[in-house]
Amino acid sequence: MPLVDLLLCALALAGAVPVLVLAAQVVASLPALRLSPPSPRRPSLAVLVPAHDEAAQIADTVASLRPGLAPGDRLLVVADNCRDATAAAAREAGAEVVERHDPERRGKGYALDFGTRHLARTGLPETLVVVDADCTLAPDALDRIARLSAALDGPVQAAYRLAPPPQASSSLRLATVATTVKQIGRPLGGSRLGWPCGISGTGFAVPTRLLATVGLASGHLAEDLKLGLDLALAGHPPRFCPEAEVTSALPAGAAARRAQQTRWEHGHLSLILPYAGALLRAALHRGDARLAAMALDLCVLPLVTLALAQAGLAGLGLAWWAAGGGAGPLLISAASLAGLVLAFGLAARRWGGGFLRWQDLAALPRLVAGKAGILRRFALQRQTEWVRTERVGEGKSPG
Repeated sequence: MPLVDLLLCALALAGAVPVLVLAAQVVASLPALRLSPPSPRRPSLAVLVPAHDEAAQIADTVASLRPGLAPGDRLLVVADNCRDATAAAAREAGAEVVERHDPERRGKGYALDFGTRHLARTGLPETLVVVDADCTLAPDALDRIARLSAALDGPVQAAYRLAPPPQASSSLRLATVATTVKQIGRPLGGSRLGWPCGISGTGFAVPTRLLATVGLASGHLAEDLKLGLDLALAGHPPRFCPEAEVTSALPAGAAARRAQQTRWEHGHLSLILPYAGALLRAALHRGDARLAAMALDLCVLPLVTLALAQAGLAGLGLAWWAAGGGAGPLLISAASLAGLVLAFGLAARRWGGGFLRWQDLAALPRLVAGKAGILRRFALQRQTEWVRTERVGEGKSPG
């Protein structure tokens, strides 16, 4: 009995660690953002836009990026395995375009590698900025992240906001707030604690000389997160720039949202075991606490998934106590679950104020059921192939 009690307590304590990390990030994110002046030196840069079948919106993306370019900057669209007029639309909008055809190697990582090699043939600029084809940058975002990347001589991630469609359903409202906490709230809180952040895949800048230290050509589901972890292990942990914002539309269709969440979560989960340990070992070897913080951040699952894990630990503790075991595992897991609920409440008030309504909580069971299905598929039939997310207006499934 005592041995089982100790093992279950250790398991409950391990489960409490990501909750404590999340709570620290949320609390640190609560104060209002104060804009800081941009770094003084602006590097030469190239904006790289990987695009797969984006003919409907690539012109708008190019148009939104061009005003932020300085003389000598380049704007390159990689039309990657496209079956539509993406390349022609990008050229007409004023971008430099290169086409890639390799159906056996699909995914944004391969497109980034192809585009970077194309740029290198005529001389790489000092800084590379990556923007997805369905995104819009705030007017000064490009300038801010490029300047900060040059000042820090390292990768910088802008605040990535997913905007819900008009008349969003309750499930979409909850998904929007949860995603905002993940992409903006947590990185903001972490940066205030002096921690690095992950790379979100769009709206990030990196000195081009650092690209030689990592491999871009990857078909991994979470190639963006993987790139940030690889850069951190190479000695260059990414930093967060909350003053710069990049926005794209949250998928409105249920099937498109499910596909996007599956890709994100399966990709994230598959990186925890190989990278958390590597980051902790590197942190100890180099005496760099930032890498330990990044390892802890990696272990924080998305909110609903984390809640499911905590509920499972509490249920296990309750079953053990009901069977005559000690109450320790139940008390630890229950306290952890309560802390998670409190952290979510604070985060929802800070990042969902004026948007999230009490009645939206009625959609939680549906959201939880969807997450449970994603986790079940990860255990039984893990997704490994990159799949493009359906854009707004392309799907017919209701939200």
